[in-house]
Amino acid sequence: MFKRQALRRSLVAGTAMLLWTAPLPLFAQNFSKDMKASASSPIVYPPSKKVEQVDDYHGINVADPYRWLEDADSPETKAWVEAQNKVTFGFLESIPERARLRERLTQLWNYEKFGVPFREGDRYFFTRNDGLQNQSVLYVGRTPDDPQARVLLDPNTLSSDGTVALTGYAVSDDGQLLAYGLATAGSDWNEWRVRNVETGEDLPDRLQWVKFSGASWTKDGKGFFYSRYDEPKEGNLLQSTNYYQKLYYHRVGTPQSADELVYERRDHKEWGFGGYVTDDGRYLGIVVTMGTSPRNLFFYKDLTNPEAKVVELIPDFIADFTPVGNDGTTFYFRTDWEAPRGRLIAIDATRPERTNWREIIPQSRDTLEAVRWVGGRFVALYLSDAKTQVRMFDREGKPGPDIALPGIGTAAGFGGKPEATETFYAFTSFTQPTSIYRYDFTTGKSTLLRQPKVAFDPGAYVTQQVFYRSKDGTRIPMFIVHRKGLRRDGKNPTLLYGYGGFNISLTPSFSPARIAWLEMGGVLAIPNLRGGGEYGEEWHQAGTKLKKQNVFDDFIAAAEWLIREKYTQPARLAIQGGSNGGLLVGACMTQRPELFGAALPAVGVLDMLRFNKFTIGWAWESDYGSPQNPEEFRALYAYSPLHNLKPGTRYPATLITTADHDDRVVPAHSFKFAAALQAAHKGDAPVLIRIETKAGHGAGKPTSKLIEETADVWAFLVRTFQMTVK
Repeated sequence: MFKRQALRRSLVAGTAMLLWTAPLPLFAQNFSKDMKASASSPIVYPPSKKVEQVDDYHGINVADPYRWLEDADSPETKAWVEAQNKVTFGFLESIPERARLRERLTQLWNYEKFGVPFREGDRYFFTRNDGLQNQSVLYVGRTPDDPQARVLLDPNTLSSDGTVALTGYAVSDDGQLLAYGLATAGSDWNEWRVRNVETGEDLPDRLQWVKFSGASWTKDGKGFFYSRYDEPKEGNLLQSTNYYQKLYYHRVGTPQSADELVYERRDHKEWGFGGYVTDDGRYLGIVVTMGTSPRNLFFYKDLTNPEAKVVELIPDFIADFTPVGNDGTTFYFRTDWEAPRGRLIAIDATRPERTNWREIIPQSRDTLEAVRWVGGRFVALYLSDAKTQVRMFDREGKPGPDIALPGIGTAAGFGGKPEATETFYAFTSFTQPTSIYRYDFTTGKSTLLRQPKVAFDPGAYVTQQVFYRSKDGTRIPMFIVHRKGLRRDGKNPTLLYGYGGFNISLTPSFSPARIAWLEMGGVLAIPNLRGGGEYGEEWHQAGTKLKKQNVFDDFIAAAEWLIREKYTQPARLAIQGGSNGGLLVGACMTQRPELFGAALPAVGVLDMLRFNKFTIGWAWESDYGSPQNPEEFRALYAYSPLHNLKPGTRYPATLITTADHDDRVVPAHSFKFAAALQAAHKGDAPVLIRIETKAGHGAGKPTSKLIEETADVWAFLVRTFQMTVK
């Protein structure tokens, strides 16, 4: 079934294991010999020239002296990047523990990882990574755990350095053809191809300029629907804005130039289209989105009638309507219309008036994240205080038995056909790697199919959920993970990770990188900030636009709670987040620099006055607001990390991470912030930027690069907090 394309957090914080311990606490004046050396010989940052660039925003003049760094391809910017990397990697290479960290991370990452299997025709498809492969491999077999399953597509053979990634795939209903998308160097731009499943050979088909799109086959297997943009102008591939997405049908064996334009809207350049074929093959469903707003439209077209027009079943952006399935002319939707925590409704296309909409599963206390129409019933995935619960209902909404999960964590999957007798799902927690289960609808039992073995002892750690009050009194949940027997003496190195935006929920998940942090004696804290989706649409909206400061207040309150409860102290507290989470880190370190010992903003949105000028940045206005709106400009300007750096301030030790091929959050955000931070910062704490090459926003990043980057980030914290690695 169709899944909405949305911005996702980019930073994958992995983890490691050996025997790591943290020494006595580091106070501001307590330096080791290495730190004394760096203090006596402070880092010399590369010069960042300033230009006379001033912009008028609603009568307020705002300087932008580092505007020249927006041109990522200019010789000046390339020279600046090279100089910054030289300083950064020179610093990182001087940390003796870095090599041991990389070695341990490699050990931890080296375990089998499986994706959730699915069936098409008489074949099962699933992904597998043997441990250290840069990209996961797609397999096909006769059973979901077939020991003789064969490789269908190995992206690792498509590049020498693992920077070509498999970004999406769809199998025809008879299991004979595979449509798949590839991305190079982390770009959002994809090229789609077609492969014969039986022979493993590619057909001549090549579809380019595809972005934010999947593929959906027609029942006859002759072609599929997909969405694309017009070809960008020469030399502006990674920065040009993305408007006017179009929905096409590609017939296998024909050139892309012959593809049929199914739907476009020249009157709405911001609209995006996700097309899918219903399970019965009768309809083309079209989910119409506008930016990253959770609200969408829903149109459909009768595929049994060649002359049929597109029908606007839900023509207004009033709520989220995620299609779940259909029974003849009746379409089922998970929606937050008049139900901010979600419910399931039915709309009969022959009687589409709102007065005829029918509720199947009512709203409950918990947040209804998703519903699957599989096995002749609805499988509903709920979040109960950010933890997954799975409940079943019949087609009339009568509750059935819950699907018992193996613990407190996160479950995903549960796909399949309406007539299926089985479904598959994945389960994970902070200390349990992703395991794969088969659920039998006949017996009502789950069977473990795949359980990875990782070289660490999960029994040595404890996970708890606490609740604290934010600045305005709002109750916020937070997960805390650490070694058993931790002494709450205010001396523990602590990593506070957050996101808080775009209706995205942070739920328990396993990370080989974070295990390394825990092994070193570190505490991991993850609060569920407003702006996310943990408590439904009201929770999301409470952290958007003019209310965005709530997100930062929630994060700051989490830090203050950890200090007050004696988990840590400011000098040993690091904050981390990526993408929108990078904005979170940037805003909090500029608002409360004395509260943190280290800051790790990754691929962050840091210039809140120009974020909408590049690639898909305009789409984030649904969460951030627009600098062109006077009231929203004032809110953006008040917290924009780039514009709130104050000269002469002691900022925490900072390692900014970004990538030169990031065409989601263009690296200019990080470049300009790094230049401004280095100019404003007072003190000996390092403020560095690590710029990855041949990488993008995070999706599809090779395992080797993930390990290298994580080792560098942890080494930076080891040096900053004077931790001991054994």
